[in-house]
Amino acid sequence: MSGRETRFRQWLVRRWQQIRSTWCAVWGADSLDDVERVRRQYLESEQRFRALLESLPKVAVQGYDRQRRVIYWNEASTRLYGYAPGEAQGQLLEELIIPAPMREPVIRAHRAWVERGVEIPADELELQHKNGEPVSVFSHHVMLGEYTEDPLMFCVDVDLSDQKRAHRELDFVTRFDVLTHLPNRQTFESQLDEVLAGCGRQDCGLVLIYLDIDRFVEINDALGYEQGDRLLVELSRRLHRAKRGSDLMSRLSGDEFVIAFPGLQREDVLPQLVHKIQQALRAPFLIDGSRRQVTACLGVSFYPDNGDTARELIRNADVAKNRAKLDGRGSVWFFDQQLHDELLHQHRLVDRLEQALDQGELSLHYQPQVSAMSGHIENLEALLRWMPTEGPPISPTEFISLAERSDLIHRLGDWVMEAACRQRARWRDAGLALERIDINFSGRQMGRPDVFERFEACLARYDLGPRHIGIELTENVLIEADDRILEELRRLHRLGYRIAIDDFGTGYSSLSYLKHFPVTALKIDRTFVRDAPDQPEDRAIMEAAVFIGHRLGLEVVAEGVENREQLALIQDMRCDLIQGFYFFRPMPAAEIERILAGRVVGHGG
Repeated sequence: MSGRETRFRQWLVRRWQQIRSTWCAVWGADSLDDVERVRRQYLESEQRFRALLESLPKVAVQGYDRQRRVIYWNEASTRLYGYAPGEAQGQLLEELIIPAPMREPVIRAHRAWVERGVEIPADELELQHKNGEPVSVFSHHVMLGEYTEDPLMFCVDVDLSDQKRAHRELDFVTRFDVLTHLPNRQTFESQLDEVLAGCGRQDCGLVLIYLDIDRFVEINDALGYEQGDRLLVELSRRLHRAKRGSDLMSRLSGDEFVIAFPGLQREDVLPQLVHKIQQALRAPFLIDGSRRQVTACLGVSFYPDNGDTARELIRNADVAKNRAKLDGRGSVWFFDQQLHDELLHQHRLVDRLEQALDQGELSLHYQPQVSAMSGHIENLEALLRWMPTEGPPISPTEFISLAERSDLIHRLGDWVMEAACRQRARWRDAGLALERIDINFSGRQMGRPDVFERFEACLARYDLGPRHIGIELTENVLIEADDRILEELRRLHRLGYRIAIDDFGTGYSSLSYLKHFPVTALKIDRTFVRDAPDQPEDRAIMEAAVFIGHRLGLEVVAEGVENREQLALIQDMRCDLIQGFYFFRPMPAAEIERILAGRVVGHGG
């Protein structure tokens, strides 16, 4: 028997002597053999009890005498509270593991149980480790011999550290962003509403800036999510340094942050505040060993002008941010009611466009491309038109740009491919003299992984090939295309498909790009054609484009030819094809069919 259990053992011996005396008094000395047998059973029970206490690795058990001094301390208690059995033996409960504010209540509760039989209820407690750290336990108390001179109290403590830690982690992830440790949207809105109430009482303003990293998806795709996360963490640190202690900040979603600046008026924003946020992005970010420049679009809303609740201000700043993204990287936009009305109109127009696809309100018109020398129709460009059943026609410049900002552009693209291929097959079967129909692909369409597969499948359904259907792309689409897109275009080029650069001269406008792209034709933008007769600079650019295009073996098309003067200039430059109102406007298929059949001629004869 170890010294630390001496008092516990003494209590058991006295208890046994009391039982033995009682037995002899009742049954007499002749029953001593039976008493001895019971004694052995009692000791065996004690040993099993002791073994049970020591075998519970997660349950800490301590025994205390009438003065609350330790008489028993199992190994689980050592792991839980940090005291070895020898250190704990004989120490007072309240001085060992009870925090100072709880000591007097614990002493009173123990005395009430010993003296008056008032039990201590089981409860969750926060006790104290040897190193001073708090220890969360569920504690149950048992009193042995409570009506004797030597009552013993046993505390059975279950460690709740894992549960408490899990609860804290759950509470954190429901209120904060795990990556940046910034408040999430729900927490930020709650904090901002409190600040706004203070602004209202103090009659002061507040500025809210919504930040959206430009093309963050491309960073994730190119470098991986781990590198993207590192960028977000670094940006959050920079933004944190740029704000004041009273300012609020949140990461609302993957690449979107919002910062609230209380106590500032509208005039404070231009330009100091926005400049401060932009400065956080100025220095390149070190990602995967390389330095990458990052930009972001900003949307700004004001309290009380643009809303008096957190939700309103965030929504309106988001609206302004979306408008800024239309202007390109690093743009800034301030919310106003006109902007809200415009975006609401656009949202409704997208809904109407989706219905138009289902209700057959879309059609293709075709504009001929005419030989500059002979005047014969060589090819057609397919142009999408929207004729609502109610109301006037809606311009493609309005609805196509909206479709490109949503997934609806993919449905439109599929519809145009199907309609153009179907029409080309009909004219082929009718024996009409026509080379190609060219269809336009947007940058958003090209980003779809299976766009070329769908294109070729559509041609195959109508038994069409490279001489029937061509592709038109803008310069920017080609320059921003990744290796996958360029390789697919090279494959189509090798198969003989015509690939034209549309609106040439309005994008990056670098002729050196031409040698890298698998193109067969240039379409000079109408703005150069329009101004060339009167502007020597535009005329010089056109001449250079035609010359270099021909030297590279490319077909050159002039767009937007509307009068004889422009036509004469184009012919002098030896442009190959002409497209414009001077010869033909875009027309429905039925009118084009009459022209191809020779029943109608264009202005140029």
